[in-house]
Amino acid sequence: MTDPTAQATAPATVPGPAQLSAPAESAVPDPNDNRRQVLYWRLLARLFDPEEQASLESASLAVVEDIGLPSALLDPGASVDSVVQRHPELAAEFDGLMTPEPEEDDARDRAAEVRRAALVSKVLLNVFSTGSGAVTAEQLARWQSDAGWLERALGCRPGDLRGGRAGAGGRGAGPTGTGGGGRTPDLSRLIPAIGPELGSLEAGLVKRMRLREVLADPRLAARLTPSMSLIEQLLRDKNNLSGVALANAKSLIRRYVDEVSAVLRTQVEKATVGDIDRSVPPKRVFRNLDIDRTIWKNLTNWSPEEERLYVDRLYYRHTSRKTTPQRLIVVVDQSGSMVDSMVNCTILASIFAGLPKVDVHLIAYDTQALDLTPWAHDPFETLLRTKLGGGTDGTVAMALAQPKIAEPRNTVVVWISDFYEWRTDELFESMSAIHRSGAKFIPVGSVTSAGRGSVNPWFRERFKDLGTPVISGHIKKLVHELKTFLT
Repeated sequence: MTDPTAQATAPATVPGPAQLSAPAESAVPDPNDNRRQVLYWRLLARLFDPEEQASLESASLAVVEDIGLPSALLDPGASVDSVVQRHPELAAEFDGLMTPEPEEDDARDRAAEVRRAALVSKVLLNVFSTGSGAVTAEQLARWQSDAGWLERALGCRPGDLRGGRAGAGGRGAGPTGTGGGGRTPDLSRLIPAIGPELGSLEAGLVKRMRLREVLADPRLAARLTPSMSLIEQLLRDKNNLSGVALANAKSLIRRYVDEVSAVLRTQVEKATVGDIDRSVPPKRVFRNLDIDRTIWKNLTNWSPEEERLYVDRLYYRHTSRKTTPQRLIVVVDQSGSMVDSMVNCTILASIFAGLPKVDVHLIAYDTQALDLTPWAHDPFETLLRTKLGGGTDGTVAMALAQPKIAEPRNTVVVWISDFYEWRTDELFESMSAIHRSGAKFIPVGSVTSAGRGSVNPWFRERFKDLGTPVISGHIKKLVHELKTFLT
């Protein structure tokens, strides 16, 4: 069996006339096929075994240097950021690196495939080879930066696939493969699977951090990038922090809350609002003046001799919308599996609390219930009062929620949970009673940016039979449901 690295650096031969007319099966193999395979074999070897394999390392180095790329691409300790800083021309190549390419009459640029293989290998190795042992703030920040480059390579914005701030979306799908007949892989079809994997890797790195030591050092704490995984750790450990460490933890939570609030507020503003209320006279101020209608209605007063339009009446736009006082009761499961929902819902509740004529109440529960209504307008303060973890008993939350339903027809109850409950029959009967009373009951499986989350099948079927099916956990759908009912 021949050594696959033997031809990795062999110079490309220019075919002569005889070779051009020979049958396809006798054509000289393109050495770029071996070059590409060597790079991917090295990638797989390093992912599954941290020990270097000398032959693959030396062959890969020869390939990278031969095609004019920096040797830093093969250095596991070098971040993508550092490579791009030294070689700015590579930044454009990393963007959309793994998105599909248009087919052009089966024409292949094998040299370009080798170049892409080297860049793809760098990104994948930096993100998916996380090592073991303790993680410093600097290492976490570097990984988050590399994960951002992977998201950009897949055609997404940095942070999209880790369930953070905006909906993920690739640019389609295409052929994959690393073998002799395949092209540089397009991983965009794997985006739904890659997102959770990145989130899991990030959470693992955060758990391996000596977080309290990092928070106690302002210089190290400043290097932390707020993420859902980090916020979860901070919320779980906040009672064990004090002094500088607690102040830095609060600063990180505040930064994350502000970032997510900006995204959710935009989604609320774009959602459907109430119909124009024409029973209310328009406010007669200049900003409401309907110039086009005013001109049209007064055209009969046009004086050709004077070339002047005399206006008898001004017309104004209606801006008032039909609204009625509404009560929004948000009940959210704060057990360990619902951290993402807890963060998103407290922020969402605060946004709706700022709308006119909307009375917002917020309840969090595990085996005990906590009425967070006094702080519903401030998600930061709300999160500091949560207690993540524990079991799940929705009946204790129901005991707080039911007395708040004073006028069922003007009340919406949003219940966010995976519905893996202890007293299932008793809780479902209470929820059915809310629905029968005339209040709008909205069961939500989870509230994440990516819309992922499992729901107890027992509850899912019964909600469907009740006529209130569990809506998708994607936060945009919940925003639309609430905005339509409340305004």
